[in-house]
Amino acid sequence: MGWPILYTEQPPATKAPPTVVCYICGREFGTKSIGIHEPQCLKKWHLENDRLPKNLQRPEPKKPEVRTIGAKGSYDLVALNEAAWHSAQSQLVACDICERTFLPDRLLVHQRSCKPKKTK
Repeated sequence: MGWPILYTEQPPATKAPPTVVCYICGREFGTKSIGIHEPQCLKKWHLENDRLPKNLQRPEPKKPEVRTIGAKGSYDLVALNEAAWHSAQSQLVACDICERTFLPDRLLVHQRSCKPKKTK
């Protein structure tokens, strides 16, 4: 039976790369891939929105504007992500029966099985 190995040094902590929230779908992407994702996501959004009944169709989401900070013209990633998240959440539609929110294409599926709560 050998002695347990004791590690006196901790491995260097690796910092996760920053992520950016998509203003259309609300998912997170790396700073390099968000530029690839957003045009594709907007194209998919248009395809899905055009298939919806007229009463559920929404105006195209607009990319939130966040002011730049500093001399280099960088932006506040936290503020950008928060604005993008709110933009994505504004795409949700409430169910008339239970008031839960869904993307419009999922609302139609949900409403097939949603029943009003029975009062006692």
